[in-house]
Amino acid sequence: MSLLTNVMEHSLDDGYAEAAARRGQVGTSRLPTSLSGRLGLAAGLVLAAIVVTVGAAQAHRAAPTAAKERQKLIDRVQTETRSADSLQKSVDTLRDTVSAEQRAALQNHGGDNTALLELLTGATPIQGPGVELVVDDAKEASQGGTGGPRESSGFSDTGRVRDRDMQRVVNGLWASGAEAVSVNGQRLTALSAIRAAGDAILVDNRPLVPPYTVLAIGDGEKLSTAFQDSADGQYLHVLQENYGIRASVTVEKDVRLPAAPSLIVRYARPVSGGSGQADNAATGKGSQ
Repeated sequence: MSLLTNVMEHSLDDGYAEAAARRGQVGTSRLPTSLSGRLGLAAGLVLAAIVVTVGAAQAHRAAPTAAKERQKLIDRVQTETRSADSLQKSVDTLRDTVSAEQRAALQNHGGDNTALLELLTGATPIQGPGVELVVDDAKEASQGGTGGPRESSGFSDTGRVRDRDMQRVVNGLWASGAEAVSVNGQRLTALSAIRAAGDAILVDNRPLVPPYTVLAIGDGEKLSTAFQDSADGQYLHVLQENYGIRASVTVEKDVRLPAAPSLIVRYARPVSGGSGQADNAATGKGSQ
């Protein structure tokens, strides 16, 4: 009977009771932890809201200052631009005055040779029959490494037009009878130089980009034939055949060349008779 009484009084095992008791204790301990986490999250949100609000207020206060500084910069740029334009106009006016004085001096001293002197020095634009020679890099520039004559230190691309190629082309045109020559719109004079800066070709220190268009004034048919039969024309033909460099020569009825951008008198001598004027030294053709 004691066994039946014990079963009736203790219908659940004691282990279940202990587990239930432990679960109740854990549940009561988690409540404060969850509450503190919620409070921490709320505090973080409040702090973030304060930071955003303060930042927005500072940006709002700084906006007028930044706008003022920007406007000052704009005004300064516009002022300097107007000043540069005014100086450019003064330079153009003075250049025209100097050109007029030069023409008057040449007319007084040279007479009918004034036009010839202006032509040789590139002082004025010129137009007339001539040829157009276009030189361009190869479509797919071949890589060096073969020890060819076009390879040198620092250059491995043999399909690219180089400064010495343009020198030979220009000098070949002069030698074939060209009266005036320009490269990509740059008029050449007796003091012009064709040089290289890295991969770029410079004409009078001005960089050019391919294709290189060379215009030459002269008897178009004779000039074209003479150039292609010359050593420099044959050199250009070799570049086409062996390295893929593209070139074409066409005869033009009307070729227009601009004046040289600037003329520099390297030395001068006084005119006999004590007039106080000075004439330019000898002029010539060719490129360096």
